[in-house]
Amino acid sequence: MALRIFTIGYEGTTQDGLIAALQAAGVERLIDVRAVPLSRKPGFSKNVLAAGLRAAGIDYVHLKALGTPPEGREAARKGDRGGLETSYAGQLALPEAMVQAEQMLDMARDKPSALLCFERDPHRCHRSLLLDAVANGAEVVDLFP
Repeated sequence: MALRIFTIGYEGTTQDGLIAALQAAGVERLIDVRAVPLSRKPGFSKNVLAAGLRAAGIDYVHLKALGTPPEGREAARKGDRGGLETSYAGQLALPEAMVQAEQMLDMARDKPSALLCFERDPHRCHRSLLLDAVANGAEVVDLFP
């Protein structure tokens, strides 16, 4: 059976809504792929999110090296997909990102896992670039398409 990896963005939802979507899909681990796991949106900064997930029986892991570097985040804000792609390709070439990408795949093989970032639309987010680059043949399921 092919590897299945879920993705989810918290744009436009609450922590409760995110947890409900994860539970409905059978996700047992959330892998946060934000470079900076802080949010002005209540419930989505690292420690508060991890606590909410833990209370719901979902593991939380932060893989910082899989996040988008500052110039990539700036390009994404401006709608510059090419700039995001170039910046993120450079990030994925870093040794620590290569190691964390393999860890992410191992975790997804171990138990149902979802990648988390802000953007609801995975095609406006680096999570689609990440999976295109490293998840050869995996089934990708976007929980908030």
